[in-house]
This record gives sequence, structure tokens and C-alpha cells, in this order.
Amino acid sequence: MLNVNSISFGYTEKMVLKDLNFTVGKGEHLSIIGESGCGKSTLLKLVYGLLQPADGTISWNDKQVLGPDFNLVPGEKYMKYLSQDFDLMPYTTVEENVSKFLSVFYPEELQERTEQLLEMIEMEDFAKTKVQFLSGGQQQRVALARVLAQEPEILLLDEPFGHIDNFRTNSFRKNLFNYLKRKGITCLVATHDMDDVLPYADQLIVLKDQEILAHGTPKNIYRHPKDLYTASLFGEVNVVPIQLLKQYAKINKSILVYPHEFQISEKSGLRVRVKKSFFKGSHYLHEGLTDDGETLSFTSRESLKPETKIYLNVALETINARIA
Repeated sequence: MLNVNSISFGYTEKMVLKDLNFTVGKGEHLSIIGESGCGKSTLLKLVYGLLQPADGTISWNDKQVLGPDFNLVPGEKYMKYLSQDFDLMPYTTVEENVSKFLSVFYPEELQERTEQLLEMIEMEDFAKTKVQFLSGGQQQRVALARVLAQEPEILLLDEPFGHIDNFRTNSFRKNLFNYLKRKGITCLVATHDMDDVLPYADQLIVLKDQEILAHGTPKNIYRHPKDLYTASLFGEVNVVPIQLLKQYAKINKSILVYPHEFQISEKSGLRVRVKKSFFKGSHYLHEGLTDDGETLSFTSRESLKPETKIYLNVALETINARIA
């Protein structure tokens, strides 16, 4: 188990992270999300041992992770860390980069392992290509394969799919996270992409203002966001007074409503005038104005013409979940 115990850190006297506590079990996937500059990358560097905590300790299986104050070469052997800088060898081939840390004394195993990793990153056809001739997304895939070559116990990934084309990301993401689960490799991912989080993470941490704002399963945090900041990390969100939605909900409080949670009615509810519509493939995203001049976002299966007047409601179970 990875145990992060009351760690704090600052590059100057001002703290970037303050009194963070969490644990991650063997084979679990923890995603870390938050706005730019909230400390996601810093947290990964602390866990790996590239930075020294000002306070607190980090341990894996009761063995403390030692930072640069103790290790001449920072980093623990049982961990691998992939930053946003890939650190590849540009003048050697893809397969040479992938097999860099594998033992040359067992050539058959080296070749087999290299081929497995090339297949996972879907780059078998580029095995003999020098890295300098690859795109940024291809280089990122090679870097991922290289850190996995020796099958670390813990893998730390900082925006691991940021340079990869969207059409390739879905299958590659699935291949990678399924592979990590099969191998029982603990994974910490700093990301801003909810497709990295919702389908795959076992735990989710939301960082803001030096601290952990929310910690739980992705499903629970998504369905029960405690504040606007947390909800907005998943996409657009509306702040809606309850009494405007349901006459019988006599509570002077606002709730957070995702656009897809609105139900459209032609008769009753919160009256909205459609201003803009955006085709999103499986649905349309609309912007509308309430009678009070507030802008709301909501979705529908069909297109709605500008100036169309409709009514919006929210399911009672959603209201109850948000005010609980």
C-alpha cells in the first residue's frame, strides 16, 4: 500500500500542497484532478522522490520513500514516473528506446518483451524508426512503453495522453489501463481529461488551494459534487435555486445541475428561452435565458430553434441527492 501521510511542500515559503493524506492499495488506480497550478504534478514528483516534503512522510509497503535530501539519484527503483517531458533517445529506434532498461543477457526475453510493449502501444510498424522522426503523440506512446518495460510496482503518469490524437487515445487508454489492472500495477494519474478518470479510476482526488477538496470514487464525486469547482471539472454545470424548479421543494438553496440532468417540458417548470444550440453528435447542447436573465445550459436529443420557449425540470431524486 502507498501511504501519503500529512505531507506539505512549497517551492518557496508559500505552500503548494498542505497536509495531504491518502492511501492507495496494490493495483489500484488513483486519478488526481484540479485546475492548472493546483499541484498535481508536484504531488507526483513528491511520491516519486524527486522533491523533498517539507513535512510528512510517503511510504510503500511500510518502506519510506526518500527524497533528494537522502538519495543522490532521486527516485525509487520500484517506481516509474512519466512526466510531460519524455526523455527519449532521439537518434535511436523505437524498439531500442523501449528495451533500454531490459537486460541484454537474455536476448529472447528482451525481444519478446519489446514486441509485447510495441503491440500495446500500437507501434509495431515503427519498431525500426528513429524517435526523432516521430510525432509528439507517437513519442509519448514510446515513453509510456519504456517506463513499463521493467513492470514497476507503482506507475506515476502526468497527463499521459496529452499529445496523442483523439482517434488513437480511446483504444490506447483502454489498452494501457487494462494492462495495468492485469499486472496489478498501482497507478497514479494527474489529468484534466475526465475520460481518463470516470471509466477507469478506483479513487479520485480533487486538489484546490493546497488541499484535498474531495476524495472518493469517481462515480460518487460526479453524482454528489460538494461545490461548483468540483462539478465544473467534469464539464459544464448550472447553479439553480431549487424553488424555481419544483414548487413543492420549499428550500431556500441552490443546487448544481449538469446540462443532461434537465428534463424538458412544454407545460411547467423553469421557463427558458433558447438562445443558441450546438450539435454534439449524440445530442444538442443549448444555451437558454430564464425570465430573470440567467443563462442555463441543457441538452436534448433534437435541435431547438432560437427563441423557442420551453420549461426545465430536474428529477426529484437528483434534487434530494444534491441537498443531502
